[in-house]
Amino acid sequence: MARSTIHASAVLIGAKAVLIRGPSGAGKSRLALDLILAAAQGPLPFARLVGDDRVYVEAQAGRLLVRPAQQLAGLIEVRGLGIRRLAYEPMAVVGVIVDLGGPEQPRLPGPAEWKTVLESIEVPLLSVATGKSALPLVLAWLRTTGAVD
Repeated sequence: MARSTIHASAVLIGAKAVLIRGPSGAGKSRLALDLILAAAQGPLPFARLVGDDRVYVEAQAGRLLVRPAQQLAGLIEVRGLGIRRLAYEPMAVVGVIVDLGGPEQPRLPGPAEWKTVLESIEVPLLSVATGKSALPLVLAWLRTTGAVD
């Protein structure tokens, strides 16, 4: 299948990637950097940038793969510092999609709110409302689903 380019960031956490989507200015790069820093400081065992701002996604063998856009590989925007270079992974399997700037979720979301389809692949979904902190929600999801140990 052909790859699609999307405006998103992705971070490999353990064995699977967190794909971060949202409108411009929603905090995609910030969440990516926060996850990488969380691994450096201990709350996560491993995190590495896959891509920032623009990534390629494709369905392959029933999995959703993400790769950095070639021109942006290893680069991340750090607000207030500009573009910085980091180690990166050339490809990862997406384990969860985080949508930033979405509507407020129900207090106790049902199964329908926890899934989305991208490139014909069903993937777990976390929706983070505008103004809400994404990092605690993502860390809680990773810890409570066994995505990282």
